[in-house]
Amino acid sequence: MKKLLLSCSMLFSFAFMALSCTQAAPRNIVEEKEIAAPVKSANATKIQVAILLDVSGSMDGLIEQAKSRLWNIVNTLTTLKYRGESPQIEIALYAYGTGNRYEGDYMYQITPLTTDLDLISEKLFALRTSGSEEYCGTAISRATKELEWGSNESDMKLIYIAGNEIFEQGRISYKTSIPQALRKDIYVNTIHCGDPETGIRDLWKDASVRGKGKFFNIDSNARVRYIETPYDDRISSCNQQLNDTYISYGQLGYEKQANQVTQDRNAASISKANSAERIVSKSKSVYKNSSWDLVDMVKDDGAALDKIKEAELPTELQGKSKDEIKQLVTQKEKERNDIQKEIADLAKKRQEYIDNQSQNDPDGEDLGKAISESLLAFAKVKGYTVEN
Repeated sequence: MKKLLLSCSMLFSFAFMALSCTQAAPRNIVEEKEIAAPVKSANATKIQVAILLDVSGSMDGLIEQAKSRLWNIVNTLTTLKYRGESPQIEIALYAYGTGNRYEGDYMYQITPLTTDLDLISEKLFALRTSGSEEYCGTAISRATKELEWGSNESDMKLIYIAGNEIFEQGRISYKTSIPQALRKDIYVNTIHCGDPETGIRDLWKDASVRGKGKFFNIDSNARVRYIETPYDDRISSCNQQLNDTYISYGQLGYEKQANQVTQDRNAASISKANSAERIVSKSKSVYKNSSWDLVDMVKDDGAALDKIKEAELPTELQGKSKDEIKQLVTQKEKERNDIQKEIADLAKKRQEYIDNQSQNDPDGEDLGKAISESLLAFAKVKGYTVEN
């Protein structure tokens, strides 16, 4: 059973901050229409990261760290290149240790491997802790078998499992599930929420060694430390201009565009610095929304406007000629490119400022730092380069 590590007085609370420029309980099955289809070919080099989070009663702090570090992790991923090309980035989420006995394993898949970063954010902010049974071996086994892992030699495939109970629980031993992952070239990393001695005693380190991964200990109750910079306000002011360049289409277009704004607010509810991290992610090629945005869709498929039905267009574009729509899309694409370039320039200065401040006052380990640091280490081994 779960150890009671937190008192009620230590639970986090966050107030939403407004950007200048009905969370629901997580579902066991994610509807297919919510998942963004990969925009590159099946043969594209991929970085695939599955994050398995303990959501039992004492893990409120861990979930807050996941919310707080999502965009920092994404921005770390975007610095990685393979033979000069940007790999396709896919992230999956699992919750284990839940209060509901999903298929007898107290766990469920929150999202499959997906390029839809707004969906990942949405599901993270909907997570709630409750439960007491943590089956790490089963969680690893399910992620290994259920997710669509790449088959290219250049692919980087990683599982990160975070929690604080003894690793050897449940009907499937980690000594069985980790070899299954390794046969698919998936490396298993463990993030123990607690002191190193307990992590070693409770087999978290042994699991990482068997998984050819990294072993971390973090204080899941610690608030993530942010460094605000002189560039954050200007980055935020660019965000509304950036959002105005999106043209929704299709059945889910309006809903997805509204969710984009909701996830902006979610990021801002954590801190101004976290909001800036998200906006920086939105300025990069990894943030693709071809499934609902005309600008991204046309960028991926030059003939897209010849295929789309008039009923799928937003009301204001229905009745307009293909040339008129193409002219608007071209205009919005240029505006977006200009805004993204400005954000990229600001982001470079912002990171230099953060790096200088971090040298003078280094902060401790947390979920995001553990994942980001190990991503860079694995990338080096796989022959990736880092381009900031």
